[in-house]
Amino acid sequence: MIKIIDYKAGNAPSVMHALSHLGKQAEFVRCVSDLTSASHIILPGVGSAKATMDSLFEMDVLAALKELVLVKKTPFLGICVGMQILFEHSEEENTQCLGWLKGQVVKFDTDKVRVPQIGWNKVTFNDDTTQEDYFYFVNSYYAKSAFAEDIWGVADYNGEFTAAVNRSNIYGMQFHAEKSGEAGLELLQNFIASGDN
Repeated sequence: MIKIIDYKAGNAPSVMHALSHLGKQAEFVRCVSDLTSASHIILPGVGSAKATMDSLFEMDVLAALKELVLVKKTPFLGICVGMQILFEHSEEENTQCLGWLKGQVVKFDTDKVRVPQIGWNKVTFNDDTTQEDYFYFVNSYYAKSAFAEDIWGVADYNGEFTAAVNRSNIYGMQFHAEKSGEAGLELLQNFIASGDN
């Protein structure tokens, strides 16, 4: 069963709606027991890195997530802030994050660009199967991966930045796939298919 983590700062209903549109069944996770039988896990994102980490701590799901994702290799998708907290540290409120991927999350240079970035931006992917397309972003911060091989897709906002990441069963999308039309739905479909083989 696909599990969507429904924490205080998230936008889980939007992701549920997108999955329903794809004809997929999913359940919300509001406590650790809800993670039982997870075939895929999605962590939506709205708000700050600190609020997200605080909510996950209060829900007491961090240890279970680590076991499912890092040990059992359950496919995991972090969206927007959900992607940012995959890294070690965020400049946003000096937040220690999950550390599943090596790197830091930093703020866009407010002297050069308007923050937050809001709107559609083109993402170019570095694999042969994912087509470049436009996706919907709302972000003031972006990830700087320590390893180039973890970067799955990039976009440009007064300079190239990481728009998507992938390492093994861990995926992250800085953009809101659930709000990005057919292109976003296709990525969600592909993520779900990633655990079916």
